[in-house]
Parts: sequence; structure tokens; C-alpha cells
Amino acid sequence: MTSKPKDISRREFLTRGSQAAMGIIAGSALVACGTKQPVVRKPPDKLQLGFVTYQWGRDWDLPTLIRNCQKTGVLAVELRTQHAHGVDSHINARQRYEVKIRFENSPVTLVGLGTNWAFHYVDPAKLREDIKGAKEYVKLSYDVGGSGVKIKPNALPEEVPVEKTIEQIGQSLNDLGRFAADYGQEIRVEVHGNQTSELPVMKQIFDVVNQPNVGVCWNCNRQDLEGEGLEHNFNLVKDHFGETAHIRELDGTEYPYQELIQLFVGMDYKGWLLLEARREVPDRVKALAEQAALFKQMVAEARARV
Repeated sequence: MTSKPKDISRREFLTRGSQAAMGIIAGSALVACGTKQPVVRKPPDKLQLGFVTYQWGRDWDLPTLIRNCQKTGVLAVELRTQHAHGVDSHINARQRYEVKIRFENSPVTLVGLGTNWAFHYVDPAKLREDIKGAKEYVKLSYDVGGSGVKIKPNALPEEVPVEKTIEQIGQSLNDLGRFAADYGQEIRVEVHGNQTSELPVMKQIFDVVNQPNVGVCWNCNRQDLEGEGLEHNFNLVKDHFGETAHIRELDGTEYPYQELIQLFVGMDYKGWLLLEARREVPDRVKALAEQAALFKQMVAEARARV
């Protein structure tokens, strides 16, 4: 399969790519196990809340995680790698299939995988290592039924001209995007890292990116509010958004979450806002349910203003 033309929309690409990939990827868990191919899960048709397991789900195994998501009504999840869920590249074909079926037999959508692979490194060997590692997780995400992999830029090294690093990151994303296209997977570039968490820098990176399945994953950083402010910075990259964005606790006072949700609603964003909670709380399930209720309230308020 060849990479897709630039003028195909990211949403259209993922739908086509996932359907096509089901019939052609050799060596996947489905092929290895000789099982029936499942129905492809499509992207949401409206803004929805999901969950990043980074902190609140860090020590939940998969049955516990799915059960807790069902209890709270938060029915989409990005699995952070190297956590208690155990969904990492070392698992075999049968284990991958079991993860896939576990989610398909539940109302919870496995949105994808959250990784720490990054492409800013000065050392060429380290850069190659992370590109290779990210490709392994693209295959893993496909095998377990996810639709994408979250990665990072993750800095602008002082000893290298900024333009060179930006070009390197952008071309690395193009390489990874072309690879991911054959698996119907999206590459989600988290706005993260030293200087690369600044939206003007992220825009420069995406001026280099030409693969439709590579998208920006908004991350609710303090840098979003710098310069000309939130709306200006949001508009710099909104045309490059992927299907996921990260938010923190919506009752936090350090970030204008109602304004952010208004911006997402205003552009008719069809994707997941994934809660990447950071506070330590006595009852994480209760706290997650409270965040879900607050999300519904804030989205309703934003839609009333449109």
C-alpha cells in the first residue's frame, strides 16, 4: 500500500486505512490466531470524553480499567505504555488478540497507545532507535484494536540550529506516518517538551509534516496561554488536530478549560478529549465520574453559546 495523498482528510484516511489494513497486514495477531476479523471502530461523530491512564489508571489491570470506565461513563481510553495494563510491544500474538477482544466485548473504545518515543535527538543512533520503537507500537496498536499512537517531539537541543531540529522532527514524523498508513493508524504528536510545547514551534513542525495521518495532540500546557493567548495559539494548529487531545482536571483554576471547550465545540471537533489527571485523590473512580459530569456540563454550556 502506498501513502495517501496530502489532500485526503485525516478522518477519511483513518476510516479507509483501517478497513484496508484489515485485509493486508501479514503477521498480525488476527492472522496469527486465525480468527474472524472484527468490525472496525469508527471515530466519534462528536466531541467525547476519554481517559489517559497515565496517573489515575497507572496500577489498574485491564479488567479493572474497563470496569472502572464503565462505572463512570468514560467510554474511551488511551493506554499509557509501561503501566500495569501490560500492553507493550513484548506481548505475543495471542495476548494481543485477547486485549483486542476484551475491548470489543465491552462498551469501552481503545483509542490507542500513549508512548514516550521522541525525534529531537542529536545522536543519529538514538533517533533511529526511537523511530524503530515507535513503529513497533504502531503494529501493537493495530493488533490490539487501537487507532493511533501518541509520541513526542520532545525538545530543541541548544547545540543544534532550531531549523535543523524542526526539519528532523517533521521528517521523522513523515517517515512514521507513511509506515503507520499501512496499518490504518494515526500518529498523535503531543504538544510536549522544552520549547516544543510552544504552539508556534509546533506549527513550524507541521509545516514540514505532509502525511494526513499525523496530527497534533493538544496538551493543555501553560504555554498555550502565552504570546497572543489561547485562541490565537489554538488557531495556529487546529487544522492539524488528530482525533485526540489531552486535558487535565476540568475544575482546575490554572487553565481556562471552559474557553478551551468552547473552542473545540466552535470548530465542531469530532474526537476525544482525554483526561490526563494528575492530582492524587482518595477515590479515583469517584473523581473520574465527577470529571465526566463536569465535562457534560461544560460542553452543554459551550453548545448553548454557539
